[in-house]
Amino acid sequence: MTPQQINIADYNYPLPQDKIALHPLPDRAACKLLHRTADGEIRDLIFRQLPEILPPDAMLVYNNTRVINARLHFRKESGASIEIFCLEPHAPADYERCFASTSSCSWLCFVGNSKRWRDGELALPCPALDTTLKARRQIKTGNASMIEFSWDRSDVTFSQLIEALGEIPVPPYLNRPSEESDTSDYQTVYSRIEGSVAAPTAGLHFTPEILDEISARGIPRIEVTLHVGAGTFQPVKSDTVGEHTMHSEFIAVGRDTIQSLLDSDRPVYAVGTTTVRTIESLYHAGCLIHSGQWQGEIPQWYPYSDNHPHLNPKEALKAVIGHLDATGSDRFLASTRIIIAPGYDYRMTSGLITNFHQPQSTLLLLVSAMIGEDWKRVYTHALECGYRFLSYGDACLFEKNLIIKK
Repeated sequence: MTPQQINIADYNYPLPQDKIALHPLPDRAACKLLHRTADGEIRDLIFRQLPEILPPDAMLVYNNTRVINARLHFRKESGASIEIFCLEPHAPADYERCFASTSSCSWLCFVGNSKRWRDGELALPCPALDTTLKARRQIKTGNASMIEFSWDRSDVTFSQLIEALGEIPVPPYLNRPSEESDTSDYQTVYSRIEGSVAAPTAGLHFTPEILDEISARGIPRIEVTLHVGAGTFQPVKSDTVGEHTMHSEFIAVGRDTIQSLLDSDRPVYAVGTTTVRTIESLYHAGCLIHSGQWQGEIPQWYPYSDNHPHLNPKEALKAVIGHLDATGSDRFLASTRIIIAPGYDYRMTSGLITNFHQPQSTLLLLVSAMIGEDWKRVYTHALECGYRFLSYGDACLFEKNLIIKK
């Protein structure tokens, strides 16, 4: 069976509402940690034990993206409430330049209560910055709209405006509004590059003390960036995986990080599915570059393509470094749509630190690609043993199967 033929109904499981964590524990590191070893043993631990169970020769890679206050609440003169949810920048298209914009910028956005706002300009006063954020709807593309934002102070950036006016967007499956506590709870301690509309939640369990202990044990820590899009919450609605269209996400990996991966023979342990997507996408980007097919994005089904050269990881990383040399850049920027599903061959990742994922989700497919059908036993064990699920829930450490069935 090809990944496209997978029936998503085979990746369903019962998830009672009371198993979904609505808030994190007061002590991030006090959550449970389910350790599933490469030979299939399940161990019930506490997350603060992670440094002592990581292999001493491991390399830890994590996603340094920062969640933005993407949800903006405008109100028309008639009193109608209009919510604008920023998804990704359009002009400038580069995240850093867009956040640094002064006077104006435009974003692709979801618009709530959109039938009440067909034209005209919305205004949202910002007394703290002595200006007013204005929004004008330009073009509708599918379920989203292009929104042009403007304001009258050239010394105020868009980043400052959404920080002052916006609201952190908690996952929809929490079935509650954002709270003040989410401002800090829904950020990793190492978040620093603005751009995500959802947190890379596996990283929420880390504390500065745990990171320091990992470093003290001689385990290198390196960063990548993937800006998590709203599509991460999108369930697979088609019967088969082949009918599902993966959302595109922006990745950025520095030359130093790529060189560290190239120079090291350490097994890579990825913090979160977003980190996995980033480093595995880096491999496939190298294969596309090597084949002369690079166009800036890794297509959804490229990993399973018949014309894939299947380079070894070092060959692929060398191709990416060569691309940076040719373009004179110190960062590799790309978009990725890859879907990691059973049948996928992990080329960069040996271990995964993650949370428990929604039924019938692409993230559950990613886990199954690493540990096979054993995901059912693991999730059944977690449900029976009182683990807390989803973004604010408990953690897992999965090690890649010793034998991967092709």
